[in-house]
Amino acid sequence: MGSQVSMDAGAVRVVIVGGGFGGIAAASQLQALNIPFVLVDMKDSFHHNVAALRASVESGFAKKTFISYSVTFKENFRQGLVVEIDLKNQTVLLEDGQALPFSHLILATGSTGLFPGKFNQVSSQQMAIQAYEDMVTQVQRSQSIVVVGGGSAGVEMAAEIKTEYPEKEVTLIHSKMALADTELLPCVRQEVKEILLRKGVQLLLSERVSNLEALPVNEHRECIKVQTDKGTEVDANLVIVCNGIKINSAAYRSAFGSLTFLLAMGRNDGVGQISGFYVGRLMVRLAKSRDLLVSTSWKTMKQSPP
Repeated sequence: MGSQVSMDAGAVRVVIVGGGFGGIAAASQLQALNIPFVLVDMKDSFHHNVAALRASVESGFAKKTFISYSVTFKENFRQGLVVEIDLKNQTVLLEDGQALPFSHLILATGSTGLFPGKFNQVSSQQMAIQAYEDMVTQVQRSQSIVVVGGGSAGVEMAAEIKTEYPEKEVTLIHSKMALADTELLPCVRQEVKEILLRKGVQLLLSERVSNLEALPVNEHRECIKVQTDKGTEVDANLVIVCNGIKINSAAYRSAFGSLTFLLAMGRNDGVGQISGFYVGRLMVRLAKSRDLLVSTSWKTMKQSPP
């Protein structure tokens, strides 16, 4: 991992732990250079999680967000859960007992988070897609939906629901007054708020859900009573928790700069900043919102989207 030690080409064996954006980028480069490697991930498919929230509301979209590792990397891919990294003996141990020797190690484990924003579990492509289709069904059955957490993932979730189902009642509950991530410019965060209000999202700001642990999550119910620390009570059919989830900008940040955040507020709207400067709705819509950069990942994986 960053080693400058000279080795015989035949002795080089790279193990990449994690098949997210960084993992597939590294694997693609090694494959192009004919350097022996093994990519390890608990799923059998790359998850383009930039589009995970849309896959939660639009039927048929999830199949565009999971891309087979083995089709691209063939025998260089191993599905498994890494349970130990032995640096002394230079091996990666999988849950099934398999040990993968390495001369160089790349850790690209990415981040964890709650479903539907993330999908971090041992799974097949078919099972993963079905999990999102099941989520779509829960959304479709629910007339009143509460989104908990007004960070970037929460505001995108609320916007996706109202874009796909404008007749549904969506309430976004956020413990702070300003929406989206703190790294965003104040004007961007204000625009996020205005877009949500235009879409008809009800905002409960500076309020924290007080009975969250007792609530069913991602499951339709006839009546769920969501309570806040300010005494507000909201009746809902579905609760989606987006706390602790940040928008994954790895798919575009290298191209635009480190202070780049693009928020897709549904397929036809968005706002953000590039290299620390505000960019308007049209640019974000063209750059991200329409297909959420799905085509970019299929191109990286050298496959054609369904």
